[in-house]
Amino acid sequence: MLQAALIAEADEFVERMAGEVDKEGRRFIVRNGYLPEREILTGAGRLPVHAPRVRDKRGGEDAVRFSSRILPVYLRRSKRLDELIPWLYLRGISTGGMQDALTALLGKDAPALSANVVTKLTAEWREEFAAWQKRDLSKQEYVYLWADGIYCNIRLEEERQCLLVVIGATKDGRKELVAVQDGLRESEQDWLALLTALRRRGLTKAPQLATGDGGLGFWAALAKAYPKTRKQRCWVHKVANVLSKLPRHSHGAARSALEAIWNAGKRDEAEKAVQAFRSAFGAKHPKAVECLLKDQEALLAFYDFPAEHWLHLRTTNPIESTFATVRLRHDKTKGNGTAAASLVMVFKLVQLAERSWRRLNGQAQLTQLVAGRKFVDGVMQDAA
Repeated sequence: MLQAALIAEADEFVERMAGEVDKEGRRFIVRNGYLPEREILTGAGRLPVHAPRVRDKRGGEDAVRFSSRILPVYLRRSKRLDELIPWLYLRGISTGGMQDALTALLGKDAPALSANVVTKLTAEWREEFAAWQKRDLSKQEYVYLWADGIYCNIRLEEERQCLLVVIGATKDGRKELVAVQDGLRESEQDWLALLTALRRRGLTKAPQLATGDGGLGFWAALAKAYPKTRKQRCWVHKVANVLSKLPRHSHGAARSALEAIWNAGKRDEAEKAVQAFRSAFGAKHPKAVECLLKDQEALLAFYDFPAEHWLHLRTTNPIESTFATVRLRHDKTKGNGTAAASLVMVFKLVQLAERSWRRLNGQAQLTQLVAGRKFVDGVMQDAA
């Protein structure tokens, strides 16, 4: 059953990436045999498995990498308890259920584990998070930023916690967690405090572009902290905003019309698609059209950047996809007891996820962008 599940998971990933093809229509991402046999220690004993291998024929640092969720590298590589315990805990196993989980994974001879071990572990995480918040950023430079506010339920508090999250892309295309801290409903004051703290710790060079949702607090704060940074509105959030102003029976046609805008190959084609949306829905649903038009410039900002990066820049997906894991942990445990514990938990979850983040496409274009080269409709222009 485990072997069959691993194969099905790999096949599903390859099929999902079927759109990645070369000029002749041949797939870049294909199945490529199996990894060497490994024994997995379980409650049913040692099970030999051949994990499927997936290959991106493009190769290099930009290649898409497949990582099994059923059999993570993290567990295949090591059975040391100091690695296994946080992995289980961060994925929703409560302190009281930890021993049962260890027994299921390691067998009846699994070492006994007291609640104090996990308690001590979380105390160490708090210290690690405090040090991380004060780290020197003078040698860091982020070409792009993604920012969003994430809301979490706290068991012992009435109001939901708002976490302000910033992820950045370095000059070599790596994505990193830049900041995470408490906020008050994504207010300008809290966003400005976060960005000002980054500047104070050495992050003085303005990013080329920042992607975020419609929260006015972040954009107002960004204009004060990094006035030269361009704004890119998240298309996922904007589509949701526009559809909320339309009757449900119009959602299919509206969604297709909106996709025609952000999937256009050139800015002028996108602008024509905007006008087509206006013509189709303006008479009966002016509020939906107004919602789109008021942010048109920020929605189309990505056209002034390398086409290889458009996939990454048009949405806040780097944050949204990562926080799916955070929400899973909160759902499993019905939320952390305090806001402070929630903040530390989010920090560790994102750190764990950061290991598998893929680099941006078109790493070489980042070098050109930082050097000051201009891009029009995603294409680098000849130097003057």
